[in-house]
Amino acid sequence: MPTVSAVTFSRQGGASAPPYCSLNVGFHVGDDAAGVLRNRAVIKEKLGLGWLVSAKQVHGNKVLVVDWLPQEDVEHAGYDALMTNIPEVGLMIQQADCQAVMLYDPQHGAVANIHSGWRGSVANIIAKTLVAMTAAYGTNPTAILAGISPSLGPCCGEFSQYHTELPLAFHAYQVRPNYFNFWGISRDQLRDSGVPTEQIEIAATCTVCDENYFSYRREGVTGRFASVIGIKTTESGAER
Repeated sequence: MPTVSAVTFSRQGGASAPPYCSLNVGFHVGDDAAGVLRNRAVIKEKLGLGWLVSAKQVHGNKVLVVDWLPQEDVEHAGYDALMTNIPEVGLMIQQADCQAVMLYDPQHGAVANIHSGWRGSVANIIAKTLVAMTAAYGTNPTAILAGISPSLGPCCGEFSQYHTELPLAFHAYQVRPNYFNFWGISRDQLRDSGVPTEQIEIAATCTVCDENYFSYRREGVTGRFASVIGIKTTESGAER
């Protein structure tokens, strides 16, 4: 019976040198490509998945349906959400403060992984991904299990230009002047798309505060940590 692995990795345990130390999965940040490949191999080995599918994320709202079995690890340009029902394929989101929102449809054996920074939140890429899952797999959002990864927390979510960057509806999530709770925004976007709040798990770990994670806001030049979800053809229980 298929099970699911849904894991956010810290920055620890990889091969990359400073300032990308050590489990950097991003090719685009200036790190040595051979080290990135070794780091991605570590992730596959730990998860027991055959392939990684990732995206060259652009803070947009395009969703890639992975409906084929890859012959090798592959990274697609221009997407910020990935979804599949193919076993042994790990969907990987690369992060350094943005959220990964991982979705599992246990009724239809499908998963999705969403890169949602503030621009993705404004575009409501969460809702678009759930619509795409419904169209492709017959997903009922009320059955979805969702996880919001370590990411920018309300403690550090400063947006000094929020009047021009964020829609009026987001202003209710201001926790103090100029600081916003994007965990709450994603939770409510999931809820508004039909996902029950009791089926939404928020890691509630701020990547700016916790140095176990890469943080663009804290470091500037830095690596990217990974959140990966994939379907496994094992008898073991779901991993988190």
